[in-house]
Amino acid sequence: MRIYMQIPPEGDRPPRYYHLHLQEDLIEGWTLLREWGFQGSGGRLLREHFPDRESAEAALINVRDEQLKRGYQVVFMQAQTE
Repeated sequence: MRIYMQIPPEGDRPPRYYHLHLQEDLIEGWTLLREWGFQGSGGRLLREHFPDRESAEAALINVRDEQLKRGYQVVFMQAQTE
């Protein structure tokens, strides 16, 4: 699962982005990758490990909801198919 969000540009500054990506580990777990920053520049990256898909998806949804409250808008979303 992947979600890409942005806040529109303010003045002459580029838009801010927040990217969430959920991927399965090789060690039978799931990793939530969170990347954020200004469009066109290096951002920050945080990795969080979860023992199962359900807890990882719950964390992804919680982070998405927090960022929506801060003014981010979902630009792109891709669900994982099994």
